[in-house]
Amino acid sequence: MRLVLLGAPGAGKGTQGELLAREYHIPHIATGDLLRAAMAAGTPLGEEARRYVSRGELVPDEVVIGVVRERLAAPDAEHGFILDGFPRTEAQAKSLDAFLEESGRPLKLAVFLDVEPEVLMRRLSARRVCPKCGASYHLESRPPKTPEYCDACGSRLIQREDDREEVVARRLRVYQAQTEPLLDFYARRGLLVRVAGTGTPAEILARVKAAIEEGVK
Repeated sequence: MRLVLLGAPGAGKGTQGELLAREYHIPHIATGDLLRAAMAAGTPLGEEARRYVSRGELVPDEVVIGVVRERLAAPDAEHGFILDGFPRTEAQAKSLDAFLEESGRPLKLAVFLDVEPEVLMRRLSARRVCPKCGASYHLESRPPKTPEYCDACGSRLIQREDDREEVVARRLRVYQAQTEPLLDFYARRGLLVRVAGTGTPAEILARVKAAIEEGVK
């Protein structure tokens, strides 16, 4: 089971990736988490990534590709994986294909979570995270028990810089221009399935599983 989850920022790739990982017992590899860890650690790649993220722009291919290739080479990804947030460009997709073909693990399916832009804006601008333990919340669908404070460690929650409304708008424009062509790329290869990304996480998961089971026959 080697999957790519596609969709705009806020489409629910992270939530579905975690659910699918538990369902199929394979790692959920979120490039956003990998990059944020690098930024938090202040690594050279992390600092380079920060300059782009703060402006709502995509991190350059060479930065992302290096991080992802290293992660996919880990033992727990040998028998399958769910990629979330990568690839974002056709160049990244071709690089991923080359790496997977070299290792004898070709991609099985690309699942696109289809969500309306106004829903994406509402989802993203209401996200909050804990700067200490990394726990994530949503003011509408998953609020903390005590407003503004983390349930796990009690730290005050923050809004990520790239979740501010003006940055979200730029992120969606960048997505439209640079990432949506991936749909054509995977459709031409017969790997693309589209799933409606609205509803409860359980409802979306049921649709995604049905699409996967149909697509990998």
